[in-house]
Amino acid sequence: MMAKHCAYAYSKENKILEMIKPTIISCDIHILLNLYKTLVRPHLEYCSPAWSPHYQKEKKLLEKVQHRFTRLFPDLRNICYQDRLRRLGLRSLQERRNRADLLEVFELKAGLSNVTFQTFFDRNVNSRTRGHSWKITKNRSKLDIRKYFFSERVVNRWNKLSQNGV
Repeated sequence: MMAKHCAYAYSKENKILEMIKPTIISCDIHILLNLYKTLVRPHLEYCSPAWSPHYQKEKKLLEKVQHRFTRLFPDLRNICYQDRLRRLGLRSLQERRNRADLLEVFELKAGLSNVTFQTFFDRNVNSRTRGHSWKITKNRSKLDIRKYFFSERVVNRWNKLSQNGV
């Protein structure tokens, strides 16, 4: 199911990129970035905490769309992808999905969501380790697929945050 969703998002966003492509010659770079951020990226990131891909082939497929967009600029074609992202002020889609996961945990913690924090997580109140005071207990699971659920994949990243990050 995840593979179908990623393939659908990939094909849909490639069509939108094809519509944007003819405007490259005549448009300012900031206008093109706004077009990309408005028309393409939201579809690649929509509800990513719920469906975030965990297979490399799915991650690469989605990242290909942004990769293709950055190659549309003639001045940036001959430099590596990470440098193109840096020059355009973009982050990789994986970094953005990770950030969206952490923001979702923060919203749950702060009570800004309709769902309670306890629905997904157990707070580790006995933690005497470094870092912040809002550590989450990592649950053990027998099924391999369970470790890719939002409530499992975000725990290590959340627990590594500093006190200022929470």
